[in-house]
Amino acid sequence: MKGVVIATALVLLLSCSIALANPPLVSPIQYEQFCEAHKVSGTGVVDISTSIVDKKIALEYFNNMAGDGDLELDQEHAYSQNADKLLRNVTSVNGGDKSQLNMYESTKLTYAGNTPLVGAKYMHSKEFYGGIGATIQENFAVYEMEKDQTAFFVSTAPTTRKKPADPVNQDYLQLLALYYPEEYSKYMAEANPVMTPEQLIAALKEAGRDSDKVAQLMGNNPAHVIGMDTKNSFNGTWGTDATWHKIFYKDIKAHEMFSGVFEAEKLIKFHENPVPEKPAKVPCDGIDC
Repeated sequence: MKGVVIATALVLLLSCSIALANPPLVSPIQYEQFCEAHKVSGTGVVDISTSIVDKKIALEYFNNMAGDGDLELDQEHAYSQNADKLLRNVTSVNGGDKSQLNMYESTKLTYAGNTPLVGAKYMHSKEFYGGIGATIQENFAVYEMEKDQTAFFVSTAPTTRKKPADPVNQDYLQLLALYYPEEYSKYMAEANPVMTPEQLIAALKEAGRDSDKVAQLMGNNPAHVIGMDTKNSFNGTWGTDATWHKIFYKDIKAHEMFSGVFEAEKLIKFHENPVPEKPAKVPCDGIDC
């Protein structure tokens, strides 16, 4: 009997913690990018794999599938060390408006065959390199499948944000704009220079729990975020695993596996507030070595 599963959106959010939070990473000046997009329709052997591993942005991503049958596939992989350059609409981020991302994957797939289509996806924000330590995995072996899926990741700070205006000067600026428009234009051109990522991270620390100021500084960059949003129907086996581990104080696990004929909708999203905590005492502090 056909089952219908509507999996409740799994949103795992962390605003603050007792341990050191990770500020956004600084993207390289000589940033690197990658894009692959294809549309495929046909019958025969299928063998597709994509991997993206970048220590500078704390990303590990692997995606592969293989089978023998009828396939229709429309897929895009986009990756940029500079998140300002990669803008995509993600329904569950920024209210669906365009978001700055380091990695984006979109897959629309239809498959049918006597040989199962076997696939796996692995996404990891590696804590050792400045990520948040969250992992998302998907595995399936299906004879029939229709899938519409989006995966997304961002860990780097914005590079084109301007310094916020000092609210104390707002009355003065209004008078300047009213009586001296030319001087006002010159002042505004110089008063809000672009912040370096390092300056932005320092400003985030100063903003602390002022969420409005943090939102103003980050703009449409949702770092740190790693997530997957999927809708699919299938005949076979399909499942996901999501984990988030912080040594000594946090361990989050979510597992689902279905075998049979199902329809499923699922959102998995991990987010950590980009505001760094106060620095902890450095081990061996004061020792000359």
